[in-house]
Amino acid sequence: MSSSDRGKDVSEGSSSDHHNLHQNQQPTTPSRYESQKRRDWNTFGQYLKNQRPPVALSQCNCNHVLDFLRYLDQFGKTKVHLQGCIFYGQPEPPAPCTCPLRQAWGSLDALIGRLRAAYEENGGSPETNPFASGAIRVYLREVRECQAKARGIPYKKKKKKPNQTKASEESSSTMHFS
Repeated sequence: MSSSDRGKDVSEGSSSDHHNLHQNQQPTTPSRYESQKRRDWNTFGQYLKNQRPPVALSQCNCNHVLDFLRYLDQFGKTKVHLQGCIFYGQPEPPAPCTCPLRQAWGSLDALIGRLRAAYEENGGSPETNPFASGAIRVYLREVRECQAKARGIPYKKKKKKPNQTKASEESSSTMHFS
């Protein structure tokens, strides 16, 4: 056996040992993400069971997911000013108001990411994944834009561009907002 062959054996053995070690550790101590994903999946499953009539996971579609997201709003902690509120568009309102609390866009976006992964890990097909639907992406975009306007902070997608075009874009984008 040459020294290069021995090196392969050692590296292959150590990688498989590492792989086995990782597999043995994962079930006993799931990551925070894995734990949250399992809780989210169980919560969504319970939501479907509580529907009248109950909805089987195999019958779930993007409308059930949208209803679930709207249902979660009642547990939100983010103040979202309504268009008629005197504080609408103010990043830091000086006084309390009666506008509703909602789920923050970032929380909903992360939730959908976890549920999308959990759906496929639990045997669902990527082609039929209701969490990957275009309707869900549209809903999340609308929530993001609505919450940004309510806080008076326009949402801008971060793009990496050369400084020359960035300066010309900023001057043209300010014309659109005025």
